[in-house]
Amino acid sequence: MKAAVQTNETAQQKTGVRVTESEAESSGTKTASSMKEASKQISGIKTTDRVRAASGQTAEMKEAVAQIETVVIKMDESDIDTDAVKQAGKILRQGGLAAFPTETVYGLGADALRAEASRKIYAAKGRPSDNPLIVHICCMQDLEKIVTDIPKTAKKLAEAFWPGPLTMILKKNDKVPYETTGGLDTVAVRMPANKIALALIRESGGYIAAPSANTSGRPSPTLAEHVYADMKGKIPVILDGGQTGVGIESSIIDLTEDIPMILRPGCITLDMIQNVIGQVRTDPGIIEEDSGCRPKAPGMKYKHYAPKADLFLVEGKSESVVKRINQLAVQCIKEGKKVGIIGTKETAEFYNNGIVMSIGGRQEEEVIAHNLYKILRDLDNYDVDIIYSESFSTPRMGQAVMNRLLKAAGHQVIEAV
Repeated sequence: MKAAVQTNETAQQKTGVRVTESEAESSGTKTASSMKEASKQISGIKTTDRVRAASGQTAEMKEAVAQIETVVIKMDESDIDTDAVKQAGKILRQGGLAAFPTETVYGLGADALRAEASRKIYAAKGRPSDNPLIVHICCMQDLEKIVTDIPKTAKKLAEAFWPGPLTMILKKNDKVPYETTGGLDTVAVRMPANKIALALIRESGGYIAAPSANTSGRPSPTLAEHVYADMKGKIPVILDGGQTGVGIESSIIDLTEDIPMILRPGCITLDMIQNVIGQVRTDPGIIEEDSGCRPKAPGMKYKHYAPKADLFLVEGKSESVVKRINQLAVQCIKEGKKVGIIGTKETAEFYNNGIVMSIGGRQEEEVIAHNLYKILRDLDNYDVDIIYSESFSTPRMGQAVMNRLLKAAGHQVIEAV
């Protein structure tokens, strides 16, 4: 941190602490130091009690899962630890859980074709059982084995965007248990681009059900230390591939409708998809408040991506937003609350109070998406009570970013006038 960052919290609140993306790296030190201790076992994962507990069939084994030792193994896409991947694959084949990096966020994986394995994902995350899981594959031939039909639109999209951050919803066959699909007759499938993820999928048998590797409702993990903070003691292994590239989850498109429908926006945008398959609709629930309907894809129904602090979005013209956030911050500080503020490179210097974090430049859409979840977790590490964020209605990925922010805020929006 810069010398200007004072250690006295009262002084921080009054003067305002500005934290850039690079400075925020230090905010996870406490968790990272704990990870280093676990990482000392990098030589390999012994398939002993930890593995048996992860695939537990008895009450005793289920009890052991709660006390399981979580090992973090570092590697790089250019230098994959094949022994570690094989051991993690073995855990998955035995019905256990393993966390791994993708190009979007870290995933919490289990054998997608085993009902009991999928149940363990819901238990570890505290995830509602009607919230579908995404099945990750490593080749098109594997897709043919779990769906009733592959429409031409799916083939075109796969050719254009796989491997990559696009999930397609298709009609499942009997090989995929309802525990994986949230009770639906459809299955969400994608082929990730991350080489560690692809290697693990191959080692595990070809089908990994994997939501984001975080406690349900929390910001998705973009670093292994985020996974460790939420999943320590619940899973035996985390494959640490460094910070994820995209930073938000995959785009999801439903291909079982007469007109394909985007259910979750991501870096594969509506325009990009329409350029490949033609007419596409967008689910109105992407930006609107959640309905009471059963979710057909992850992230549709429940509050997601939320920090521990209350989060509010402030919308309006830039000058009005800065003025309103400054007013709100002063009022909160008077009430004894610790305030976090999410601004941009263009506005951060104008905030005078609280912990101020720049998410990137307004024209840097990929940077904003990349930093979003990390900043929410960084503010948690500062133990703020309330967060005020600017809105980000940028041309290409703005919808994806706002979808996540609105759900994280529980649709709490303040209009700056």
